[in-house]
Amino acid sequence: MTKEEFIDYCNDINIEITDDILNNLEKYYELLVEWNKKFNMTTITKKEDVYFLHFYDSIMLSKYVDLEKEIKVCDFGTGAGFPGLVLAIIFKKINVTLIESNNKKCNFLLEVIQKLNLKNVNVVNDRMEIYSKNNIEKFDLVTCRAVTSLPIILEISVQSVKINGFIAPMKANCDEEIKLANNHIGKLSIKLKKINNYTLPINNATRTVPIYIKTAKTNIKYPRNYNAILKEFKNK
Repeated sequence: MTKEEFIDYCNDINIEITDDILNNLEKYYELLVEWNKKFNMTTITKKEDVYFLHFYDSIMLSKYVDLEKEIKVCDFGTGAGFPGLVLAIIFKKINVTLIESNNKKCNFLLEVIQKLNLKNVNVVNDRMEIYSKNNIEKFDLVTCRAVTSLPIILEISVQSVKINGFIAPMKANCDEEIKLANNHIGKLSIKLKKINNYTLPINNATRTVPIYIKTAKTNIKYPRNYNAILKEFKNK
């Protein structure tokens, strides 16, 4: 996806890519490539692929949740900043917290934020199951992209979501994970609101964004120890 195609495809989903946004994305890309020479930030480094598979795909979340208003967003397991940092660059009203357990990736994120002079993003070096327990009902929206299986995503993040807030993971095909999660979500005081499916242009890859709403306070025993969660779900 060339930059021109990126702009056109974003226009198709009613996202205007201004010169300022494009300049920031270009700086972001350059820093990503520079850091990738020293550390494993991403396996995707060709510019056309980064604009398509990282930038454009991250933006697709905006089709299913309202990012045009002042809300607090958490992106955990963000890695090199996808989708959270991309969303913060484009949607100026949201305030984004990026959770990442890898210290080197956190340092990369901090440099991007500093070089782009972004005021609506902060970085936390932590594991989500720990951060979630220490930051109860803080966010309107929690998301992640290509992190782990859906039942694990929901449990480790649920405490950090406000009542009536949303968890909206970005996944590939996850029909079986959704079925597995359905047996668990009642314990977490969340319910499945809607399953959104979309097809990317160019390569026709399919993606799924299930959206869960938190209906009440979650029992303080959740999330459990990560090994306990993993033991329950890894073989299912």
